[in-house]
Amino acid sequence: MADKLKTIPILPAQANQEQAEITSCAEAEPYALRVIGDSMAPEFLDGHIIIIDPAMPPEHGAYVIIDYRGETTFRQFMVEPGRKFLKALNDAYPTIEMVENYRVRGVVTQRASRRRKDHKHYY
Repeated sequence: MADKLKTIPILPAQANQEQAEITSCAEAEPYALRVIGDSMAPEFLDGHIIIIDPAMPPEHGAYVIIDYRGETTFRQFMVEPGRKFLKALNDAYPTIEMVENYRVRGVVTQRASRRRKDHKHYY
């Protein structure tokens, strides 16, 4: 399948500045995602809702939404001296050493599920 290019209109400088301000604010707002699959089980089950804070910097052990090697994924961010890894909590999935550029989309700050007792905060 061929990639499709999106045409973006060229805006006057003032409109570009206003658009950048709107985009910057929106990109810094927390958002929610639904967990799909079992790669982060048993902590995050299929169907759990997670809240992501894009302004929070990732630290060792944080759960992150990250772009790496052309994919966006949900993993635990692990740091060792001079090395960084993406770890699935389910042992059926491999731990990946990050040797290429990556972009952290945000850090998970909360998990929710259908039962209130299963809600959990991460800091």
